[in-house]
Amino acid sequence: MISLDLLTYQPFLKIKKEEKKQFLFCPIRKKYLVLQPEELVRQLLLIYFVKEKEYSLARIAVEKALTINELHRRFDVLIYDKNAQPYLLVECKAPKVKISQTTFEQIAQYNLELKVPFLLVTNGITTYCCKMDYENQSYEFLEKIPDKV
Repeated sequence: MISLDLLTYQPFLKIKKEEKKQFLFCPIRKKYLVLQPEELVRQLLLIYFVKEKEYSLARIAVEKALTINELHRRFDVLIYDKNAQPYLLVECKAPKVKISQTTFEQIAQYNLELKVPFLLVTNGITTYCCKMDYENQSYEFLEKIPDKV
């Protein structure tokens, strides 16, 4: 498990209130979204990626569609490397949702199509990241999130 305190990035969020609803600005999608627990985790993680890991906003995709076995799915976050190849796939959950085997199966399903070197799952409290070894059909849990490439 990786120690990551996403709440330290809360001051960097852009939040507005309209008609008793709170909205959160997404710098990738360039629009305000209804503030939901999972969206809050995603936006805090994006701030962490940009401020701490120095990932470029231009290399981050959010909530994009992909097709797996003829089923339409949407990944949460995908980071590309400097060669525009998928590098790190992220699955975000709301803080109240426990990271479980089901979470890992979900991201593994998405990765069937993408075949990224790194997978990350988080609910903002618990975070796991693993490095994939496709040749040996295995993976290794990491103690930190990989740096940009």
